[in-house]
Amino acid sequence: MPELEIEQLIANSKANEAIALKLFEIETEVLASKSCDELLQRLLNSIKQKFNLSNIALLLVEPTPISYMFNEHMQTNWHKHKSQKISLNQLQAFHGNNKPFLTNELDKLPSTIPNDLILNAQSIALTPLILEGQLFGSLLFTDTDKARFSNELGTFHLEQLAAKVSLCLSNVLIREQLEYMAHYDRLTGVANRRLMEVCIAEELVRQHRYGVPFSLLFIDCDKFKLINDQHGHDCGDQVLAYVATKLQGLIRENDNCFRYAGDEFVVVLASQNFQEAELAAERLSQFFVKNPMPYQDISLPITITCGVSASDGKHSMTELLKEADRHLYQQKNMRQSALV
Repeated sequence: MPELEIEQLIANSKANEAIALKLFEIETEVLASKSCDELLQRLLNSIKQKFNLSNIALLLVEPTPISYMFNEHMQTNWHKHKSQKISLNQLQAFHGNNKPFLTNELDKLPSTIPNDLILNAQSIALTPLILEGQLFGSLLFTDTDKARFSNELGTFHLEQLAAKVSLCLSNVLIREQLEYMAHYDRLTGVANRRLMEVCIAEELVRQHRYGVPFSLLFIDCDKFKLINDQHGHDCGDQVLAYVATKLQGLIRENDNCFRYAGDEFVVVLASQNFQEAELAAERLSQFFVKNPMPYQDISLPITITCGVSASDGKHSMTELLKEADRHLYQQKNMRQSALV
């Protein structure tokens, strides 16, 4: 074998060894992550730094073709804020046979790639992310060197990287889904009782330290059993989701809504005294009176009753919830008496 060929083989071997080492280092860094957000950040930053890229972005198919990753409510923080949405058809146009796409002819690039992602780039590579045989995303690499990602280059190492990243991201999604299911109600998308307890405990600590008031609303969907009996449980589920969504949209950013149990919700009103909480309760109640839920070909009347309790810093979470619950049933009884 000619000496030149031997030197080239040695050079290729060293290059492959260096790339393999970088891939191993990326895996090691990612495995050391303690949270899902940290894992994604480390993954993208590590790839960008170790392969000296000018930019890296994550494109995710919307809606995801992998059904267990998300339902309509399960949108994780990094999925919302740290990725770009792309349709499956748009992504498949780049990844024939699920292979990477490389080009330095950016003027011929379809407009499906946002301009801000390829700003100042001279060449790009799109690396497909595949799980369970399905394309669910792509990593976009950009470089200021026109020769870095030419369509004449081999894609073996990019395919290796894509396989490792796909596994890492699937782990992120599964871990985040498990965390989500532990803290959020799958049907309505609002936080569950566990997070409610954390939130109220934090408000109590804040009140003890700084004297900041807060109040609770204990909310019940009126005649919910009747809705289930007349229209079925699917309709009942839609009612719960409707109420939860509207409550979330009607309260302030620093307030919190939780599904307590069944058709009961709790809203924590930060920095609100009893009178302010009563006004909030009336505002929420009136919204549902004026906005029936569209259901099939009818407008279904939905009403709620709100009980109020205000913390004075001397009562426990359980006592505050019981007080709000008592107030709720007082409101219901007063309404019934008014109808008699």
